[in-house]
Amino acid sequence: MTKVVNTSGKRKTAIARATLSEGKGRVRINSVPLEIFGTELIRMKISEPLLLVPEAIDGIDVSIDVNGGGFMGQAEAVRTALARGIVQWHNDPKIKDAYLAYDRTLLVNDSRQKEAKKPHGRGARAKFQKSYR
Repeated sequence: MTKVVNTSGKRKTAIARATLSEGKGRVRINSVPLEIFGTELIRMKISEPLLLVPEAIDGIDVSIDVNGGGFMGQAEAVRTALARGIVQWHNDPKIKDAYLAYDRTLLVNDSRQKEAKKPHGRGARAKFQKSYR
């Protein structure tokens, strides 16, 4: 039986679901290879877990589905899902320690959310102006 690992990552309203299986070291996001996905900044953000442990995805195919949120929230959700999947696949505390030492959000979802809009204003804190004249 082939080994399969499923993980997920969240950031704001973006949710990424990663499936790791035995393969040739390919990373696909919404069926698009990482090499041509998004902008250079987004590719760099997503590939951080791969650069920290270069041999991590040798012989592993990674398929990630991401939806919701904006492009940067999606990128951070994808990198969390990818890093969690690599840690779960290898089950190596050295990889986990390397990720945590670099950036905790690689393995832990960023719990910050947008503050709710309130009445009498355009946003969470802004209020409509008044002049009394």
